[in-house]
Amino acid sequence: MTDLFDVVIVGGGAAGIGAARRLAQTDLSTLVLEASPRLGGRAWTHDIAGLALDLGCGWFHSAERNAWVAIAEAAGFQVDRSTAKWGVQYRDLGFPPESRAAAWQAFGTWMQNLARSPPASDCAADALPTAGEWTNYIRAIGGFISGASLERLSIADYLAYDEASSENNWRTPAGLGALVASSFPAAVALRLATPVESVSLSADGVTLSTRAGVIHARAAIVTVSTAVLAGHHLKLPPEIGPWREAAARLPLGRNEKLFLEIVGDSPFAPESQVLGNPREVRTGSYYIRPLGAPVIECFFGADGARLVDEGGPVAAFDFALEQLGALFGSNIRAVLRPLAASGWTRTNYIGGAYSYALPGHAAARKTLALPFDNRVFFAGEATSPGDFSTAHGAYDSGVRAAGEVVAGRET
Repeated sequence: MTDLFDVVIVGGGAAGIGAARRLAQTDLSTLVLEASPRLGGRAWTHDIAGLALDLGCGWFHSAERNAWVAIAEAAGFQVDRSTAKWGVQYRDLGFPPESRAAAWQAFGTWMQNLARSPPASDCAADALPTAGEWTNYIRAIGGFISGASLERLSIADYLAYDEASSENNWRTPAGLGALVASSFPAAVALRLATPVESVSLSADGVTLSTRAGVIHARAAIVTVSTAVLAGHHLKLPPEIGPWREAAARLPLGRNEKLFLEIVGDSPFAPESQVLGNPREVRTGSYYIRPLGAPVIECFFGADGARLVDEGGPVAAFDFALEQLGALFGSNIRAVLRPLAASGWTRTNYIGGAYSYALPGHAAARKTLALPFDNRVFFAGEATSPGDFSTAHGAYDSGVRAAGEVVAGRET
């Protein structure tokens, strides 16, 4: 039997939920198909040891205009507005003030090169100094932000995000992933653990094939990651070729998190942060006791995340403990216990962290955001012109795509 809906949304992450919330305000029958057994996509709060740990996105970036802040407050979620401790090295451990000043100056010079005299290649690595003590530091910070090595990063795209973002980054103690998943509208139908295998065009809409059967809709909103869209697991009609090509030019970067539980007495102060080794391109960034929780959140980007992906959790935890031991003393291993680790690159139906543009292809975001024939619409963080890589960029894109569907139905 074939089900019939006005709109089918492919993907139940932040973008799919944004689209669902917008369509719930209309009389259009709507179904969300999510491949995994949970909602949220790359927003995932993992409850373990009585703690709410965000293995994916965890901050309300550009919080003063972040849609999730209003959603959180309306739903009764606490919003913490304290300033993040990024860039503040706790007790100057391993990174004294004079070194931090020199590193930041080198990073600032690189940023000026990107903005004022970008190389014709549009490649971020080509703006690096030919030699310098802090080149690995610049690479590490760029990897945290984009998830990509600088050789693969578009300058125009990187600057678009930098120009759009603000310094306001807030949190919710309950977890951003928990907020995203709980915000799904009750008026919209949902089927979890139902991956879409193919989307084809029909005379008056689209047909979606799943393992559970065939679904027909007058329109589809596709919110899957660019790794899925450019891959081969989801079959799309040849007319969608340009969108697949755009997705391939917006690959997902590597960003991973580890959580270490703090047990017993320790030298770790609440709401503090350290960079493991500022001269190591694979270095982790360690946020200690976030909001007072007895954990250290270890964040890795690009080359560091590759270590997590390829070496596995055991090697990754050992690397994190080695870096922290070098700063706090080797005896800290006795008070730290591996607790949880992400694995976004290896996660089925996702395939990475968040999107970046290859050199020369920043315009692919605009292409990916275009609708096809008033029948197939696209959303997701990668379609945002400036807020890509964020949960609010994903949400806003879903609202935008749903608005396009509504406008198309009215014409």
